[in-house]
Amino acid sequence: MYSKKLLMETLIEIEGTIVKVLPKTLFRVRLDNQQELLAHISGKLRKNFIKIGIGDRVLMEMSPYDLTKARICYRLRTTLANSNPPKRSFGPKHHSSAPMHHNNPHPGNASRAG
Repeated sequence: MYSKKLLMETLIEIEGTIVKVLPKTLFRVRLDNQQELLAHISGKLRKNFIKIGIGDRVLMEMSPYDLTKARICYRLRTTLANSNPPKRSFGPKHHSSAPMHHNNPHPGNASRAG
């Protein structure tokens, strides 16, 4: 049985740029040497709702046995000049700046007045 420490020492860490977003949280990533590989998000990024988009720089872990696949473990910060932060896909969505006015705050109770 292999120990976790031994497995951690054999991983290869490498940086790349997201080229294409694929279904099921898969990404096509281009390395600095122009080689492309398939990568998926680690559980920690998924759990914390870290959004990754095209053009983002990421840090990945690769197995030395399969150099065509990797796991994205960190989204690297970019400078403000060329940053393209992904938009949040959760939370309240307000389409207009005008406040919403309701004539009757409880429309279900209007028929019970009596």
